[in-house]
Amino acid sequence: MPASAITGGASDGNRHPNVALIRYYRPDGRFRCSATLISPTVLLTTAHCTQGTLGKTLVTFGSVIAENPPAPFPAAADPGKGYTADEIAKAGYLSGTAHTHPQYSGFTDLDNWNDVGVVVLDKPVSGIAPAKLAPSRYLDAYEQPKLNKTIFTFVGYGTEVRKPLTGPQKPQPMSYPLMRRFAESPGQKLTEQILQVNGNYNDTRGTGGTCFGDSGGPGFHGGNLVTVTSYGYTDNCRYLGGMQRVDIPVVLTWVRSFL
Repeated sequence: MPASAITGGASDGNRHPNVALIRYYRPDGRFRCSATLISPTVLLTTAHCTQGTLGKTLVTFGSVIAENPPAPFPAAADPGKGYTADEIAKAGYLSGTAHTHPQYSGFTDLDNWNDVGVVVLDKPVSGIAPAKLAPSRYLDAYEQPKLNKTIFTFVGYGTEVRKPLTGPQKPQPMSYPLMRRFAESPGQKLTEQILQVNGNYNDTRGTGGTCFGDSGGPGFHGGNLVTVTSYGYTDNCRYLGGMQRVDIPVVLTWVRSFL
């Protein structure tokens, strides 16, 4: 299940101002994801947040998008062609062009996952410091048993899992308020491609995990951007989260070609 919010997390405010919300069209509708500024003109996200994009991608670094529905984003004049740069600019947002890792497997090959994409902005961003990409093979130093004691910070604009104000009091993903949040999760498993973390907010080692809308959002450790949120295991976002490593050569080499 592609991840799309933070469960048990807290409002991010201006803690991570280089994390953005992106909005885009595909043939099957309009979607949102999270992304991170890694240079004045490049945002890092996941491949499943860039593949099949029609037209331009809308970008905003606002920490709070909307307290209640509807979200303030414009609709494309022609959804079949997606956003134009002019439409996005008139609405007061940034625009960019999406690119997908050429070796993205579409969630079919665990050994060659490569769920990474970038959005190249039409104009450079000023006043926001880009995130620092982790050095090559940075996470190799955190394999078990060290991994289980290591806490990672995840940021995104996804849904928040909480009890509704009315009706059955079963916690569930809530889309509003739509805002940037963060959560801290301990490592659980590390493969060549994926960092798996425990996103259960009842785990006293962390504060929660990712959920719907956090896809493409960053995972940080030691001041480095080490992962992007790729997928989750359950519909209530209360279990394990799968994070695409960005510290591996097959990813770093491609991403750096845009910098």
